[in-house]
Amino acid sequence: MKERRRPRQVADVVREELSRLIRTEVSDPAVGFATLTDVVLSSDLRSARVFVSVFGGEGAFEKSVAALNRAAPMLRGMVGRNCGLRFAPELLFEEDHSIERGARIEEILKSLPHPSPDEAAEPGEGVEDGKTGKHEEKE
Repeated sequence: MKERRRPRQVADVVREELSRLIRTEVSDPAVGFATLTDVVLSSDLRSARVFVSVFGGEGAFEKSVAALNRAAPMLRGMVGRNCGLRFAPELLFEEDHSIERGARIEEILKSLPHPSPDEAAEPGEGVEDGKTGKHEEKE
């Protein structure tokens, strides 16, 4: 089934507004350096999963997400009013470790040995007898 456009559009607006509210209205120091990476709204726009990336260790993630979930009712009301939504979505903040996973993959890729210029053969090199492995039609 094709994904509907409206939940994605509303999710983008909610993410922008939540980012602004967390920066300006939430005074809990436990939130720390939290970045909203994505918001996924249900098709009826009544609930939102808000993915959060946090600068710091595992403990920082847990503290920050717990603080944001404590502030969720206040943020829900402000999002509903500021975005002009008929129903303010229920907010559930969740940890997003995708940035860490991406950094780890990049680390692994950088640690792989790079082929030397001699080993990196050009296409067609290394075929001494003229056979390329392609099927030829018989006459």
